[in-house]
Amino acid sequence: MSTSHLLTLSCPDRPGIVHAVASGLLDVGGNITENAQFGDVDTGLFCLRTAFTAEADDPVAVEAAIRRHLRDVDASISVRRAEDRPRVLMMVSKFDHCLVDLLYRWRTGALAIDIPAIVSNHPDCAELAERHGIAFYHLPVTKESKAAQEAQVLHLVVELDIDLVVLARYMQILSDDLCRALAGRAINIHHSFLPGFKGAKPYHQAHERGVKLVGATAHFVTADLDEGPIIEQDVARVTHAHTAEQLVALGQDTERAVLSRAVRYWAEDRILLLGQKTVVFP
Repeated sequence: MSTSHLLTLSCPDRPGIVHAVASGLLDVGGNITENAQFGDVDTGLFCLRTAFTAEADDPVAVEAAIRRHLRDVDASISVRRAEDRPRVLMMVSKFDHCLVDLLYRWRTGALAIDIPAIVSNHPDCAELAERHGIAFYHLPVTKESKAAQEAQVLHLVVELDIDLVVLARYMQILSDDLCRALAGRAINIHHSFLPGFKGAKPYHQAHERGVKLVGATAHFVTADLDEGPIIEQDVARVTHAHTAEQLVALGQDTERAVLSRAVRYWAEDRILLLGQKTVVFP
């Protein structure tokens, strides 16, 4: 009986990498069912995502077989069973539109993840979590309690064996220490306008300036506020006839769609980090 696996790889680009990977998979009775690759000219790195079935059930054994054929290549390799669902911690404040969308997609099977807990600095989403049978942690935060509150968040990440943290409109700036602790495994969503509007009521600011596009950006969290490697973006066209409230509704719809796609890409191992940018395989 064969087992389905997902493989991601990044390494300095050179001839023979695909041949080495295929040879390693052949050693464990592998059969490739989906493959995507990309050579990044700017960094000189080669990126690969491969879905395959294999007689070997143990991902460690599969990785070892591949590395035997890549002995002289400094490669970052990840292999996991496709059926192993990543564990995702959701963080939210008062606006629940992104969380509701993610929970719907999770409940219907469109998102192959497990959600062991929801964390919020407000109690507003407690009933939503209870309705879905998910543990809810109300962790209020003030300037004085921020360090202690973030320590509680990190404790949950470790205790619950969390693979990814999703800031589903969590309206708090994470400290540099927490950003570093969650590097490469925390995703945020925010509006993205041209020009950018910061502070309170960005959609109302955009309306006052007569914007013609509203949009959203999902990105990895870094210590540089809202400037982490971008995973997914989208826009919606608007006109002078749209009210500020209509801009809010369109913006929230875009935020929902962009964040759900970003989480799905991550859950399906389609994202590879290359410094300050990402490779996202379709």
